[in-house]
Amino acid sequence: MKDSTTPRIVSTIASATEIICALGMRENLVGISHECDYPPEITDLPVVTQPRINIHVSSSEIDQQVRNIVKDALSVYLVDSQKLAELHPTHIITQDQCDVCAVSIKDVESAMCELTGIDCRIISLRPNCLADFFQDLVTTGIALSAERQASELSNYLKERMNAISIASNTLKKPTVAAIEWIDPLMMSGNWMPELIEMAGGIAAFGQAGKHSPAIAFADMVAKDPDYILVNPCGFSIQRTIQEMHLLQSQPGWSDLKATKSNKVFVLDGNQYFNRPGPRLLNSLEILAEIIHPKVFHFGHQDTGWVIPTKPMRA
Repeated sequence: MKDSTTPRIVSTIASATEIICALGMRENLVGISHECDYPPEITDLPVVTQPRINIHVSSSEIDQQVRNIVKDALSVYLVDSQKLAELHPTHIITQDQCDVCAVSIKDVESAMCELTGIDCRIISLRPNCLADFFQDLVTTGIALSAERQASELSNYLKERMNAISIASNTLKKPTVAAIEWIDPLMMSGNWMPELIEMAGGIAAFGQAGKHSPAIAFADMVAKDPDYILVNPCGFSIQRTIQEMHLLQSQPGWSDLKATKSNKVFVLDGNQYFNRPGPRLLNSLEILAEIIHPKVFHFGHQDTGWVIPTKPMRA
């Protein structure tokens, strides 16, 4: 039987859920967000959040919904305060890196204001770059009295990631454009430029530690990158393929170096890349085996990434 000091954790972001489980604390999770879907054994837990928007429409429609909500000074997400009261959490893990991409600390604090009699600690993560992710591991470990597990996990991930970085260091470094949103066109920022560099490439757009920049397609044509990776935030491979025609119909697409050399790839932006959790290691592996297939083979093709062989429409 668990004693009264046993943590009862609610995670409002998918990456934190993955961190908690990687620390061996799955049994301490009592609630998750609507976006939490990994590892599979957590999916039967109570869900305490929901989006205000319809997430099953096109990327342009999602963007417009978000803009309208933000314009009205509303939150993109709702936190179920009644459900929180029923779960009696001792810890709620959230983030303050982006109010649009996931449930934020403001959403959690708003819900907590409606509750009384709950002694709960709010842990807010801010992963703007790779170093921040490793700091979040430490922060989470300390808050949950799992410092040793956090240290071991951090060391393991760093060792595996550094090995890839060292192996790619002497290889030719092509330019890589990673697309985080299709319409409007946005390029991957934050930790992605670092991962691309560690995988043996050069990020054509975006800066480490900075939010994802919006660009015009003319900027893509001007850069003419060697590789184009399409990994929209929250989109599966299949859903991304359904929107590839928006890129393929752009003037100049067929003349791009990456297009002509069949170096355009669709990546799982939902499970990898946009979640600053332990699977950033898998994200790096995917990047490495795409950019340098003769050197790296991790077996992620068809699950983490595919080659779109022809224009596809929804």
